[in-house]
Amino acid sequence: MPFSHSSQISAILGYLESKQPKSILDIGVGMGQYGFLARTNLEHFNLYEVINDTARRRDKAEWDILIDGVEAYPGYLTPVHDYSYNKIYEGDALEVIPNLSTNYDMVLAIDILEHFEKDDGKRLLELIKDRCNQYGLVSTPKDFIEQHVEANPFEDHRSHWILQELQEAGFSEILPNALSWIACYTKYTK
Repeated sequence: MPFSHSSQISAILGYLESKQPKSILDIGVGMGQYGFLARTNLEHFNLYEVINDTARRRDKAEWDILIDGVEAYPGYLTPVHDYSYNKIYEGDALEVIPNLSTNYDMVLAIDILEHFEKDDGKRLLELIKDRCNQYGLVSTPKDFIEQHVEANPFEDHRSHWILQELQEAGFSEILPNALSWIACYTKYTK
């Protein structure tokens, strides 16, 4: 569904805050919760300007953090997305990501890997590594959860991932969580 386990929010948000990315690509934005949390927690004080007894919300053009998203199902998009994201690219991530002209400090793929067949999921992991300047983060359930959504086939669960597969793909830092593998990739530059 267009949201994820609430148990992983603290770990993921803590990771984002520790890395302080200036640009983020959120793949499979769903309801937009991670875009909103990243916007409010990373942009933080820059969202508003307070001078003495006057306060105003800053225009998006004045914000410091770039947050873009990819969503295959436009029916999920709401005013939350308009506020939180600079741009939403609509379409299948495997088709959208190779055509982006921007790289990002952080690329997120939270609870979407299981929606791809294995080969396509491996391709997605490579695209995340290619598109990030510094960090990639993926999460996926530790246990396979059967899911078929007739109204939105992008929600169907098509694969189950184990820790070893994520590590072999280069996502070797694992954040603690009882329900999901939260695996992080760091791009080492020479």
